[in-house]
Amino acid sequence: MGKPLMVLASNSPRRRELLALGGWMFNTRPADVDESQHPNEAPGVYVLRLAETKARACATTAHSDLVILGADTAVVDGNAILGKPKDMTEAVEMLRRLRGRTHQVYTGLAVLMLSDGNLRTDLCVTDVPMRAYSDDEIEAYVATGDPLDKAGAYAIQHPIFHPVESFSGCYASVMGLPLCHLARTLRSLDIASTTNISAGCRVSLNYSCPISAAVLRGEQVG
Repeated sequence: MGKPLMVLASNSPRRRELLALGGWMFNTRPADVDESQHPNEAPGVYVLRLAETKARACATTAHSDLVILGADTAVVDGNAILGKPKDMTEAVEMLRRLRGRTHQVYTGLAVLMLSDGNLRTDLCVTDVPMRAYSDDEIEAYVATGDPLDKAGAYAIQHPIFHPVESFSGCYASVMGLPLCHLARTLRSLDIASTTNISAGCRVSLNYSCPISAAVLRGEQVG
């Protein structure tokens, strides 16, 4: 293992798995921050604020030659941000609320260069069309316990529940880390990926992303 380049300000196993696909050397240091939404705060502003707050919180104990990555993801239905359900009953309510409809997932990124204080941010907004799963499917899925640590009470990648259909956005972003958005942000800081990120997502996530090329070109897609 080489010397870490980056610190991921998160303890999310999904973000660790995704970040590894980019080939960057990193370690993790969870950031304990207040994630309360400010009054009338728009979802995009909210996730970008929390991503930056996490990065800056982690930076206080990191070596000055490292890059800090903060990320935050929110499931948004209309004007409501759906966090992690507090119990199984609330998980069932969230899944019924989202069933058969399209909502949005917002993921904000904040990349902080400690050597010069340079901060770059990016935002990915993804439409997520949920299928019309049955009440029995909801009950069976909630009984597994998987929804209880997931915003919106679901994991897009769950191998049995499969909550999403006809998806055409950034799959990695819904999991918590939009890799192509991160790659273009790091590239603006002269930090390149050592792997083919699109191919990595295709193999690891079993998903051929229709927007990756446009995102990596710098277009505002997703």
